[in-house]
Amino acid sequence: MSAVAWIAVGSLIAWVWLLLGQGFYWRTDQRLPRRTDPARWPSVAVVVPARDEAEMLPVSLPSLLVQDYPGEARIILVDDCSGDGTGQLARELAARFGGLPLTVAEPGEPEPGWTGKLWALRHGIALARLHKPDFLLLTDADIAHEPDSLRDLVAAAGSEGPDGYDLVSQMARLRVESFWERLVVPAFVYFFGQLYPFRRVNRPRSRTAAAAGGCVLLRTEAAERARIPESIRQAVIDDVSLAREVRRGGGRIWLGLADRVDSVRPYPGLRDLWRMVARSAYAQLRHSPLLLAGTVPGLALVYLGPPVTLVAGLAAGDGVAAWAGGAAWAVMTATYLPMLAYYRQSPWLGPLLPFTAVLYLLMTVDSAVQHYRGRGAAWKGRTYARPDPDGTAGAAPGR
Repeated sequence: MSAVAWIAVGSLIAWVWLLLGQGFYWRTDQRLPRRTDPARWPSVAVVVPARDEAEMLPVSLPSLLVQDYPGEARIILVDDCSGDGTGQLARELAARFGGLPLTVAEPGEPEPGWTGKLWALRHGIALARLHKPDFLLLTDADIAHEPDSLRDLVAAAGSEGPDGYDLVSQMARLRVESFWERLVVPAFVYFFGQLYPFRRVNRPRSRTAAAAGGCVLLRTEAAERARIPESIRQAVIDDVSLAREVRRGGGRIWLGLADRVDSVRPYPGLRDLWRMVARSAYAQLRHSPLLLAGTVPGLALVYLGPPVTLVAGLAAGDGVAAWAGGAAWAVMTATYLPMLAYYRQSPWLGPLLPFTAVLYLLMTVDSAVQHYRGRGAAWKGRTYARPDPDGTAGAAPGR
């Protein structure tokens, strides 16, 4: 066989393995477990870290204030040194909408060794513990919840014991309105599921652990056992790190796609999405040049190999290359269709996945370049360095 044919066959083998051997990551049926209501509804403290979120709060915060929850619940919004009046706006919204009691905390700039979000969570969780809640709901300031969201999350967690969960996380449905959002966002969730197959995460004794940081219900005892957030204070990808620590502490976790929890943050242009992905892509590779060097050709083989070998095979009259490349592209597209359906997008976007994968590959390379320029993991005026060997990481305010 020709070299092109060997590449096409290699791509096809890779896609058959991904289809059958990677935890059926492409399925989208991992939804919130349905359980009977508890006899006594446990108490919950909702902790919302917020930095410069005045634009998002009018949509997201009222959805929390009006939660239809039968038990005791309160909201603690941690204003992380915002410059746009986030804290004051939160107080005004609470006065206007009523509902759950709201506390606004302002802890100041993070200490060395803490990322901003985890520093905010540290203070929010400390305030929450004064009320001794049974659960903590960690949710972002750009996440809107349907009125029964908290009720469903707590019911899904169940009671303590082998049948209950210590962590229940839903990946909020991201916004898909602009052209670039339609092209990039479903693929973002698809790639996340490929790295952390939800079915595998949800197995009790699995080594795979992950969560979606926008919506994490955490049993307070499990948080204390795992020393959250101190044990992950330097993490840039804090949700996956949190899930790993909970599982390491013996906790049972569940992760799935949300139907009634939505992100309201817009990413209308490619530049917005690029920054969103690139700020943590190299951290996902543990800032390793060797992993980056392996990822680039690996992604090229898996995602670019099928269409390139199909076209090359047809041009050269190489039947094996054309057949294997076309079959690999078809399998790739088929695995993407369930995610497109979840996001209510046209199936005709499926064959464009190789193009989207190229964008993600370039974002990852750019993330590495920015890291070595001292601009890696930048978010809202802060840049986070690679964690030191002692587990700390520095933040450079104002960059």
